[in-house]
Amino acid sequence: MRNNILIIDDDDDLSFVITDMLEGYGYNVTAAVSAQEAFDLLAERSFDLILLDINLPDATGFEVCKELRRVSDVPVIFASARTSESDRISGFDTGGDDYLPKPYSMAELISRIKALMRRAYGSSTQEKKVTFGDVTVDIQARSVTKGGRSVSLSLREFDLLAYLCEHAGTAVPKDKLLSEVWGAFSTVEPSTLTVHIRWLREKLEQNPASPKYIKTVFKVGYILEVEG
Repeated sequence: MRNNILIIDDDDDLSFVITDMLEGYGYNVTAAVSAQEAFDLLAERSFDLILLDINLPDATGFEVCKELRRVSDVPVIFASARTSESDRISGFDTGGDDYLPKPYSMAELISRIKALMRRAYGSSTQEKKVTFGDVTVDIQARSVTKGGRSVSLSLREFDLLAYLCEHAGTAVPKDKLLSEVWGAFSTVEPSTLTVHIRWLREKLEQNPASPKYIKTVFKVGYILEVEG
């Protein structure tokens, strides 16, 4: 389920209120008060949507978004008291997907988040089970079975498998997998991805040395081939 949101805003009180409200709607929310704190969080994990203020103590939201767009296409909503046309244009020019003027109602924020999530990831009905061979992956329940038996995966292994499932039939570049699974600004080495792919094959493939489903695409990355 796509529900991990990062708030980047130096207004602690506002972030607390928004976090409490969004968590009431089932979202997992993390807050950062500066660009550096946000970059540190983005190096550790991935998020499904970012709510970004313009005025930060160590950078502008425009600078954060521009840097983020170098490595990730995560949806970004600018939320700012700066409402001039030039600010709005800058927000979109640096890679923002939406611009929400402060003050805004909680109902409008939820509406914007849901609309952007639908555009970026599709409707929630697309969060489904993916089956290949005797393996079934339930993305929303975060569970995997092989031959009807539960398969134990680490957090990263499941996130990697889930991303491949969500893009089944498509060759996903290695840098894209590293960015989306390990974090946009992660310094993880490509060899880490290779090792996790090997572990998935050992747990899910009939013959890990000659994988039928989790395949390498030469000079690109990896693809999950699903029958049917």
